[in-house]
Amino acid sequence: MTDCLALKKSNCKNCHKCIRHCPVKSIRFSGEQAHIVTDECILCGQCFVVCPQNAKQVVDETEKVKVLLNSGSPVIASIAPSFIANYEGVGIEVLREAMKKLGFYDVEETAIGATIVKTEYERLLREEHRDILISSCCHSVNLLIQKYFKSLLPYLADVVSPMQAHCRDIRRRYPDAKTVFIGPCIAKKDEADHYSGIVDAVLTFDELTAWFKSRNIVLTRTAESNDESRARFFPTTGGILKTMNLDMPDYTYMAVDGTDQCIEALRDIERGGLKHCFIEMSACKGSCIGGPVMDKEHRSPIRDYVAVENYAGKHDFKVVQPPLSMIKKGFTTIQHDKPMPTEEEIRAILRQMNKFTPLDELNCGTCGYNTCREKAIAVFQGKAEITMCLPFLKEQAERFSDTIFKNTPNGLIVINDKLEVQQINPAAQNILNIRQASDVLGAPVVRILDPKDFVQVLETCRGIYNQRKFLAEYQRYVDQTIVYDKECHLLICIMRDVTAEQKAQDDKEELSRNTIEVADKVVDKQMRVVQDIASLLGETVAETKIALSKLKESIKQ
Repeated sequence: MTDCLALKKSNCKNCHKCIRHCPVKSIRFSGEQAHIVTDECILCGQCFVVCPQNAKQVVDETEKVKVLLNSGSPVIASIAPSFIANYEGVGIEVLREAMKKLGFYDVEETAIGATIVKTEYERLLREEHRDILISSCCHSVNLLIQKYFKSLLPYLADVVSPMQAHCRDIRRRYPDAKTVFIGPCIAKKDEADHYSGIVDAVLTFDELTAWFKSRNIVLTRTAESNDESRARFFPTTGGILKTMNLDMPDYTYMAVDGTDQCIEALRDIERGGLKHCFIEMSACKGSCIGGPVMDKEHRSPIRDYVAVENYAGKHDFKVVQPPLSMIKKGFTTIQHDKPMPTEEEIRAILRQMNKFTPLDELNCGTCGYNTCREKAIAVFQGKAEITMCLPFLKEQAERFSDTIFKNTPNGLIVINDKLEVQQINPAAQNILNIRQASDVLGAPVVRILDPKDFVQVLETCRGIYNQRKFLAEYQRYVDQTIVYDKECHLLICIMRDVTAEQKAQDDKEELSRNTIEVADKVVDKQMRVVQDIASLLGETVAETKIALSKLKESIKQ
């Protein structure tokens, strides 16, 4: 199968929305990025439609078509009958004129091929008396049966799709022509590649619209009518049945749309619950007018149905029914089997997700899988990661947060905007001499702390950080931080017990004061001694001076 869908990794936000909407869970998550599992995908396009980040891209074949237009061969477009819903009020003649400006030789309606296909369905029921016949117009339904309901392949109509029938008819009339199908379906790109030599390229309505805009081509509304166009009903739910002659006795005719409904119907057939019936199946809800690329934002099922009904005629297109060899189509099984885990391996993975009993398996669906066991199998097959489980992540985060809350040496108190205690950790209980948390939970904070700072933070929405406080009632010093969480309407008080630190600082300051006092006393004492010594020295010098003076005078004499 070709890669018709690509992923823009930078856009993927790991929201799991694509896997939740994927009917066959063909998406693998690795490194917090989604990856399409090509061999399991049925190209229904739901991941493309629901992705909120536009991380899924349809492979654009516009340049390929431009190359065909420059090849010299006439290029004829087959446009799906859902065009009248996508381009509201725009008939085939206006589209033909617009597309000829792009370089197309001609444009025809795929409904011509649909007439050929429905005629063959009628023949199979009338002449071959098929017990159960499932329409093969929808390539996604075909892939669903080929990959997931292989035992039901004999019931799948071995008939080409309207796209293929029409393009083969074009090639019959124009042997050297190149054919381009244009419609609302991603799967048609794969169908054209897989069955080569019939359709040369496929464009979506999105791609055609973008091409028109780049060439400044504006489509105008017009009133057209053609009574020989009953097959234009094909893109609606039950549209195939509306074009068929439902005259086979004892046959049940039914239409099923949406992949989930198709899967349930196929399971019914597997169980033997259906017999002698013709089933029109379409993977898209509302059939083709609900296609994934009906200009991606285009979702108006009622208005679209009315547009198709008003444009469709009451009689069939006049076509030349080709020989059976031109419209027969064989289907083979497509293998995609992945290894299946044993029961013990499944349980081991469930245990890693903290699911030990059936009661633990909540099946919340956040990961995208229908059951926890399906998720465990996907983990074993490498398609999912254990961390995709929201309850697991929630429990892990709560446990991690709870561990920090209980074991941090800082006191933590959580208070609501009514100044009532909501949480208190063991460290805070120890600081405030609280025996049990239940003694204060729900109580006004004034019971344990001065509320002035809390009121200030609540009114100003400005936090207080590392404020040294002395809690006289508890004979404790703390560095207190109070912050306000606006989203949660909670005040968070963080207290670091610095009593020992403050006491050590006070002791140091006391020691310094005592040292200074002792030094002062020593200095005073020393000064007194110095003064006494100076006094004695002064008297001795005076007496010596007097004696020397007398001696001097005696010598002179």
